[in-house]
Amino acid sequence: MIRVLLADDQRLVRAAFAMLVESAADMEVVGQAGTGREAVELVRATRADLVVMDIRMPDVDGIEATRLIAADDDLAGVKVLVLTTYDTDDHVVEALRAGASGFLVKDTRPAELLTAIRTVAAGDSLLSPGPTARLIARVLSAHSRVPEASAAGGPECLSARERQVLALVARGLTNTEIAETLRLSPLTAKTHVSRIMGKLQARDRAQLVIIAYESGLVTPGDPPLTAVAPG
Repeated sequence: MIRVLLADDQRLVRAAFAMLVESAADMEVVGQAGTGREAVELVRATRADLVVMDIRMPDVDGIEATRLIAADDDLAGVKVLVLTTYDTDDHVVEALRAGASGFLVKDTRPAELLTAIRTVAAGDSLLSPGPTARLIARVLSAHSRVPEASAAGGPECLSARERQVLALVARGLTNTEIAETLRLSPLTAKTHVSRIMGKLQARDRAQLVIIAYESGLVTPGDPPLTAVAPG
Protein backbone atom coordinates (compact mmCIF):
# COMPACT_ATOMS: atom_id res chain seq x y z
CA MET A 1 0.00 0.00 0.00
CA ILE A 2 1.15 3.53 -0.79
CA ARG A 3 0.60 5.68 2.29
CA VAL A 4 -0.49 9.12 1.12
CA LEU A 5 -0.68 12.40 3.03
CA LEU A 6 -2.78 15.20 1.53
CA ALA A 7 -1.77 18.82 2.18
CA ASP A 8 -4.09 21.57 0.93
CA ASP A 9 -5.69 24.52 2.67
CA GLN A 10 -9.07 23.89 1.03
CA ARG A 11 -11.14 21.23 2.78
CA LEU A 12 -13.24 20.43 -0.26
CA VAL A 13 -10.13 19.85 -2.34
CA ARG A 14 -8.68 17.55 0.32
CA ALA A 15 -11.96 15.67 0.58
CA ALA A 16 -12.11 15.15 -3.17
CA PHE A 17 -8.50 13.96 -3.32
CA ALA A 18 -9.09 11.68 -0.34
CA MET A 19 -12.06 9.99 -1.99
CA LEU A 20 -10.03 9.48 -5.16
CA VAL A 21 -6.98 8.06 -3.39
CA GLU A 22 -9.07 5.76 -1.20
CA SER A 23 -10.79 4.41 -4.32
CA ALA A 24 -7.48 2.89 -5.43
CA ALA A 25 -6.79 -0.59 -4.10
CA ASP A 26 -3.07 0.10 -3.66
CA MET A 27 -3.32 3.40 -1.75
CA GLU A 28 -4.55 4.75 1.55
CA VAL A 29 -4.82 8.25 3.00
CA VAL A 30 -2.96 8.37 6.32
CA GLY A 31 -3.51 12.05 7.05
CA GLN A 32 -4.74 15.42 5.86
CA ALA A 33 -3.12 18.78 6.54
CA GLY A 34 -4.38 22.32 6.03
CA THR A 35 -1.03 24.09 6.44
CA GLY A 36 2.57 23.34 5.58
CA ARG A 37 3.57 23.13 9.23
CA GLU A 38 0.82 20.63 9.90
CA ALA A 39 1.94 18.61 6.87
CA VAL A 40 5.49 18.31 8.21
CA GLU A 41 4.22 17.28 11.65
CA LEU A 42 1.87 14.68 10.18
CA VAL A 43 4.55 13.23 7.92
CA ARG A 44 6.71 12.65 10.98
CA ALA A 45 3.79 11.12 12.88
CA THR A 46 2.37 8.92 10.12
CA ARG A 47 5.54 8.08 8.17
CA ALA A 48 3.64 8.58 4.91
CA ASP A 49 5.31 7.35 1.72
CA LEU A 50 4.24 10.36 -0.32
CA VAL A 51 2.84 13.84 0.25
CA VAL A 52 0.54 15.49 -2.27
CA MET A 53 1.53 19.07 -1.45
CA ASP A 54 -0.25 22.27 -2.42
CA ILE A 55 2.15 25.18 -2.93
CA ARG A 56 0.04 28.01 -1.55
CA MET A 57 -0.89 27.36 2.08
CA PRO A 58 -1.00 29.52 5.22
CA ASP A 59 1.50 29.37 8.07
CA VAL A 60 4.24 27.47 6.23
CA ASP A 61 3.77 27.20 2.46
CA GLY A 62 4.27 24.04 0.44
CA ILE A 63 7.76 25.01 -0.69
CA GLU A 64 9.11 25.47 2.83
CA ALA A 65 7.29 22.35 4.00
CA THR A 66 8.93 20.39 1.18
CA ARG A 67 12.32 21.80 2.15
CA LEU A 68 11.81 20.76 5.78
CA ILE A 69 10.82 17.23 4.77
CA ALA A 70 13.75 16.86 2.36
CA ALA A 71 16.21 18.12 5.01
CA ASP A 72 15.05 15.64 7.67
CA ASP A 73 17.19 12.48 7.55
CA ASP A 74 14.43 10.55 9.33
CA LEU A 75 12.12 11.32 6.39
CA ALA A 76 14.60 10.41 3.66
CA GLY A 77 12.21 8.00 1.96
CA VAL A 78 9.27 10.42 1.78
CA LYS A 79 8.42 11.68 -1.70
CA VAL A 80 6.68 14.99 -2.38
CA LEU A 81 4.41 15.63 -5.36
CA VAL A 82 3.56 19.33 -5.50
CA LEU A 83 0.33 20.79 -6.83
CA THR A 84 -0.04 24.05 -8.67
CA THR A 85 -3.02 25.85 -10.15
CA TYR A 86 -1.26 26.70 -13.39
CA ASP A 87 1.64 25.01 -15.18
CA THR A 88 3.34 28.42 -15.44
CA ASP A 89 3.55 28.82 -11.66
CA ASP A 90 7.05 30.16 -10.94
CA HIS A 91 6.98 28.52 -7.53
CA VAL A 92 7.20 25.08 -9.13
CA VAL A 93 10.92 25.58 -9.76
CA GLU A 94 11.48 26.54 -6.14
CA ALA A 95 9.53 23.48 -5.00
CA LEU A 96 11.65 21.18 -7.17
CA ARG A 97 14.79 22.86 -5.91
CA ALA A 98 13.54 22.35 -2.34
CA GLY A 99 13.33 18.60 -2.90
CA ALA A 100 9.98 17.83 -4.55
CA SER A 101 10.02 14.89 -6.93
CA GLY A 102 7.62 16.39 -9.46
CA PHE A 103 4.56 18.55 -9.94
CA LEU A 104 1.01 18.28 -11.14
CA VAL A 105 -1.58 20.87 -12.11
CA LYS A 106 -4.79 20.77 -10.10
CA ASP A 107 -7.06 20.37 -13.11
CA THR A 108 -5.44 17.07 -14.07
CA ARG A 109 -7.72 14.08 -14.66
CA PRO A 110 -8.32 11.80 -11.65
CA ALA A 111 -6.63 8.82 -13.28
CA GLU A 112 -3.55 10.94 -13.97
CA LEU A 113 -3.26 11.89 -10.29
CA LEU A 114 -3.29 8.24 -9.27
CA THR A 115 -0.71 7.44 -11.92
CA ALA A 116 1.42 10.34 -10.70
CA ILE A 117 1.30 9.07 -7.13
CA ARG A 118 2.34 5.58 -8.20
CA THR A 119 5.10 6.92 -10.42
CA VAL A 120 6.65 9.19 -7.80
CA ALA A 121 6.21 6.63 -4.99
CA ALA A 122 8.09 4.10 -7.14
CA GLY A 123 11.07 6.44 -7.29
CA ASP A 124 10.57 8.06 -10.70
CA SER A 125 11.02 11.78 -10.20
CA LEU A 126 9.04 13.47 -12.91
CA LEU A 127 5.54 12.60 -13.98
CA SER A 128 5.83 14.61 -17.19
CA PRO A 129 9.54 15.25 -17.76
CA GLY A 130 9.16 17.18 -21.03
CA PRO A 131 6.66 19.77 -19.76
CA THR A 132 8.55 20.02 -16.49
CA ALA A 133 11.83 20.74 -18.25
CA ARG A 134 10.18 23.34 -20.48
CA LEU A 135 8.58 25.03 -17.47
CA ILE A 136 11.90 25.18 -15.65
CA ALA A 137 13.58 26.59 -18.75
CA ARG A 138 10.96 29.35 -19.09
CA VAL A 139 11.11 30.36 -15.46
CA LEU A 140 14.90 30.37 -15.18
CA SER A 141 15.19 32.28 -18.44
CA ALA A 142 12.61 34.87 -17.37
CA HIS A 143 14.35 35.50 -14.09
CA SER A 144 17.89 35.36 -15.52
CA ARG A 145 19.12 33.42 -12.53
CA VAL A 146 22.83 33.30 -11.78
CA PRO A 147 24.02 29.70 -12.14
CA GLU A 148 24.23 27.88 -8.82
CA ALA A 149 26.59 24.99 -8.16
CA SER A 150 25.35 21.92 -6.37
CA ALA A 151 26.87 20.85 -3.08
CA ALA A 152 29.38 18.65 -4.93
CA GLY A 153 30.07 21.07 -7.79
CA GLY A 154 28.52 21.57 -11.20
CA PRO A 155 28.63 19.53 -14.41
CA GLU A 156 32.34 20.26 -14.78
CA CYS A 157 32.95 17.33 -12.42
CA LEU A 158 31.29 14.98 -14.91
CA SER A 159 32.80 13.12 -17.83
CA ALA A 160 31.91 14.15 -21.38
CA ARG A 161 29.47 11.25 -21.67
CA GLU A 162 27.87 12.08 -18.34
CA ARG A 163 27.36 15.68 -19.43
CA GLN A 164 25.60 14.39 -22.55
CA VAL A 165 23.36 12.22 -20.41
CA LEU A 166 22.62 15.09 -18.02
CA ALA A 167 21.65 17.34 -20.94
CA LEU A 168 19.19 14.72 -22.15
CA VAL A 169 17.74 14.28 -18.66
CA ALA A 170 17.20 18.06 -18.55
CA ARG A 171 15.33 17.91 -21.86
CA GLY A 172 12.93 15.38 -20.40
CA LEU A 173 14.15 12.13 -21.91
CA THR A 174 13.60 8.84 -20.10
CA ASN A 175 16.42 6.35 -19.59
CA THR A 176 15.18 4.35 -22.57
CA GLU A 177 15.12 7.44 -24.80
CA ILE A 178 18.59 8.44 -23.59
CA ALA A 179 19.85 4.97 -24.46
CA GLU A 180 18.38 5.21 -27.96
CA THR A 181 19.78 8.70 -28.54
CA LEU A 182 23.29 7.85 -27.39
CA ARG A 183 23.22 4.27 -28.69
CA LEU A 184 23.68 2.76 -25.27
CA SER A 185 21.97 -0.11 -23.52
CA PRO A 186 19.12 0.94 -21.19
CA LEU A 187 21.09 -0.43 -18.23
CA THR A 188 24.13 1.69 -19.16
CA ALA A 189 21.96 4.80 -19.46
CA LYS A 190 20.41 4.10 -16.06
CA THR A 191 23.88 3.59 -14.56
CA HIS A 192 25.05 6.91 -15.98
CA VAL A 193 22.07 8.72 -14.46
CA SER A 194 22.68 7.11 -11.07
CA ARG A 195 26.36 8.08 -11.12
CA ILE A 196 25.52 11.65 -12.12
CA MET A 197 23.08 11.93 -9.22
CA GLY A 198 25.79 10.68 -6.89
CA LYS A 199 28.45 13.07 -8.18
CA LEU A 200 26.14 16.09 -8.03
CA GLN A 201 24.50 14.97 -4.78
CA ALA A 202 21.13 15.36 -6.43
CA ARG A 203 18.08 13.97 -4.66
CA ASP A 204 16.43 12.88 -7.89
CA ARG A 205 16.03 13.64 -11.60
CA ALA A 206 14.09 16.80 -10.84
CA GLN A 207 17.16 18.31 -9.21
CA LEU A 208 19.32 17.17 -12.12
CA VAL A 209 17.10 19.23 -14.42
CA ILE A 210 17.54 22.28 -12.17
CA ILE A 211 21.33 21.85 -12.05
CA ALA A 212 21.59 21.45 -15.83
CA TYR A 213 19.70 24.69 -16.51
CA GLU A 214 21.25 26.75 -13.71
CA SER A 215 24.78 25.71 -14.70
CA GLY A 216 24.19 26.67 -18.33
CA LEU A 217 24.75 23.15 -19.60
CA VAL A 218 21.30 23.36 -21.16
CA THR A 219 19.62 26.61 -22.17
CA PRO A 220 16.09 27.34 -23.37
CA GLY A 221 15.76 26.76 -27.09
CA ASP A 222 18.63 24.28 -27.39
CA PRO A 223 18.03 21.84 -30.26
CA PRO A 224 17.66 18.19 -29.31
CA LEU A 225 20.76 16.02 -29.56
CA THR A 226 20.93 13.57 -32.42
CA ALA A 227 22.18 10.03 -32.07
CA VAL A 228 25.79 9.91 -30.90
CA ALA A 229 28.17 7.00 -31.28
CA PRO A 230 29.35 5.39 -28.05
CA GLY A 231 32.50 6.89 -26.57
